[in-house]
Order: sequence, then structure tokens, then C-alpha cells
Amino acid sequence: MESTAFDASERRIWAGRAEAYADSFGKLCAHPVPQLLDAARVRAGVRVLDVGTGTGTVAAAACARGARVTGVDAEISMVELAAAAVPSAELHLAALPQLPFSDGMFDAVTGNFVLNHVGRPRAALAELRRVVRPGGWIAVTIWAVPTAPGQALLGRAVQAAGAVRPSHIPALAAEDDFPRTETGLAELLTSVGLKEVACESIQWDHHTDAEEWWSGAADGVSAIGQTVASQPDHTRAEIKRHFDLLCTEFAGPAGHLVLPHTALLARARR
Repeated sequence: MESTAFDASERRIWAGRAEAYADSFGKLCAHPVPQLLDAARVRAGVRVLDVGTGTGTVAAAACARGARVTGVDAEISMVELAAAAVPSAELHLAALPQLPFSDGMFDAVTGNFVLNHVGRPRAALAELRRVVRPGGWIAVTIWAVPTAPGQALLGRAVQAAGAVRPSHIPALAAEDDFPRTETGLAELLTSVGLKEVACESIQWDHHTDAEEWWSGAADGVSAIGQTVASQPDHTRAEIKRHFDLLCTEFAGPAGHLVLPHTALLARARR
């Protein structure tokens, strides 16, 4: 299956950004990991595939449960960082929707905030279904839409500065998109033949500080970071000014930010 323009953009966005991600948004994405592993029934002896393993947070937690863990990511800097962090896991460079594994090879498959970053989410889920054994579990997370206030902070600063998303960062094609709601995600899993589908919303407050949160955008992490990085100097300065002003809405104790986030967690069985 050919790569989409969205997939090609994602490869460019994430190239070489493993460390920057780990130091910023990676801490946020770690929050649902215990619930994700519970949803996939991950325990000792289970053969687990973690797709889009990133810096290895899910892989490390699965190894700690005694699972036999394989992780894949489409970005080499992520694979290298995960391999160093989780030496007991088997790591591979691979991208959805084509994984280098035989049918039914795993007892469980996890994907933590991965469907946000693939050009064909339905084809990606069909591939996850292929590599899990009959009766095995798949669990995934994505960001909910509309976005929670904490997640919208950087986007609001960009909008307030009059900046726009650059044309070289395409949106997902309309025919490949789906509602980022409990019902929308559940229907996507059902559409590829998965059974016992369930989806729930997860809300939490992410505690960070303004410097750390801004660093992800400043270092070009994710689409929001690339949007910031693509602006001329004066516009970036204006985005930062609005960011600093908006941060006062989320001020917590000791100068920290308290950023509300909402994600969707879905599980299903083959």
C-alpha cells in the first residue's frame, strides 16, 4: 500500500525528534499507559506488540509486567532511544499499515496515540488485527475532539498570533478521517472486524511548567511544533507572547501549569 501525503509529512515531522519529544510531550503521553495495558490484558508471559512505541514507555511498562515485548516505530531516533531504554524488548523500524510480522503472531497489540499519526487509520487497525491471534486483544488511545483546554493551549497561541498551519503539513484526507469521539473510534474498530469493542474517555490534569511545555513547540515536535517552527521570527515571538499570557489561565502551585487533557481509550478482541 502506497504512503499518503499525510504519512510522508509525519515522517518529516518526527525525523530526529525523539529526545525533544521525550523531554516535552512524551511525559504527557505516558499517563494512559497502565490503563492501556490493562485493556489489552497484558500480563506475564503474554506476547505483546507495541506499535508506534516512541521512546519505549509502553514497552517498558509491559516488560515490567513480565510480558514478552516487541516494539516498532517508523522513526529511527525513536527506535534507538527505546532500544537503549528497554533492552529486554525487541525493537524494529517499521511503519503502519505494513508490519513485518506473520499473521496471529501476538497475544496482544497496543498503540498509544498512534492512530493520530497514520494516513489510513482503518488500514492500520486492519493490520493490527492481522498480527494478533484469534481471541487476542488490541488496545489503542487517541486524542479526543473537541480538544480539552490544556491540549488547546498551544493552538490558541498560534491562532492569537495570526499564524496559520503551513501548506506542507497536510490534514488527513476526508475519506480516511473519522469522528474522534467514543462512538467514532468504536465504530472504526468494528469496521475492520474486531469484536467486543469498548471505548471510554480518560480525563487527567498534566502537570508541567511553561518552559517544558513550550520546548516541545520550539523544537518542532508534532504538527503544532512544525507550525510554530515554520513561522518567521517575529511571528514566533508573537506566538510565544500569547502563550505566556494564556499560561496564566492554567497556573498551579509553585509556578507549575495544570493542563486538562482528554483522550479516548478503546479495546477490542479479534
